[in-house]
Amino acid sequence: MVRSFHHRDFSDLPTLVDAKRAAGLTVSLCIPTLNEEGTIARIVALLKHDLIERHPLLDELVVIDSGSSDRTRALAAEAGAEVILAADILPHHGHRCGKGENLWKAVHHLRGDILCFVDGDIGNIHPRFVYGTVGPLIHHEDVEYVKGFYERPLLAAEGVDPRGGGRVTEILVRPLFARFYPELAGLHQPLAGEYAARRSLLETLPFPTGYGVETSHLLDTLRSRGISTIAQTDLDERIHRNRSLAQLGRMSGEILDAFFTRSKNPQEDEAGSSTQSHERPPMISLPEYLDRFPDALNRRRSMD
Repeated sequence: MVRSFHHRDFSDLPTLVDAKRAAGLTVSLCIPTLNEEGTIARIVALLKHDLIERHPLLDELVVIDSGSSDRTRALAAEAGAEVILAADILPHHGHRCGKGENLWKAVHHLRGDILCFVDGDIGNIHPRFVYGTVGPLIHHEDVEYVKGFYERPLLAAEGVDPRGGGRVTEILVRPLFARFYPELAGLHQPLAGEYAARRSLLETLPFPTGYGVETSHLLDTLRSRGISTIAQTDLDERIHRNRSLAQLGRMSGEILDAFFTRSKNPQEDEAGSSTQSHERPPMISLPEYLDRFPDALNRRRSMD
């Protein structure tokens, strides 16, 4: 059963910062972006003020951009974030489009022991989106991966459906988990973009370059570390832009690719080979990563 928390469990930020320091941990935040000029400045400014300047929970706040054509990068930098193009990280490995590509490169670029991710389109940003997922990792050594979950209002012509968001989650992902991986059926928002994990876990995982990345994380973590290492935190409500049906269809296809690549009886065919080609290898397998993080070499040796 997936362990659950509430963000209020970790809202005493001075105590949480003290616990982080006592454990000798560092925390990095990545905000992956693509054309988020309407929300990114406020997100960066608020999190920097509350979680770096007032309460130093974060040691690093980085916006990693997939190539925005609007003012996302300029506004994020003005608000105080380090801003870098995903294409400029490990450039000799090439660049592929997609959220998973952005997150894979974040594992190499960020320095923290705990890596936290927050999407760049949140309209009701609050520090809970960070401390709610980071908190369990600071207080519980056996937890390695923490998902956020929340109510997601859906704006429609008829008004606001307070629980209408998360359509791909409810129609596709949770039914798949319930049928094939019942240990994960208790996850309320398996596709949530707000989550945190230990570097020592993320560096061992392959990353689909598209929207299948969150699904692959959960399945690979379940297989390699066990359900007891996965937790979730109630973050109350998240307001963000809603995607079109065409976008949701493409997202669903990429999720299915990641799911069937990891299914208990994967079919070895040309389609499966093609899917594998859209995944990045575990970061710990790259010599460049081992040069940047020498401690990872010992972790790699223990895996061999």
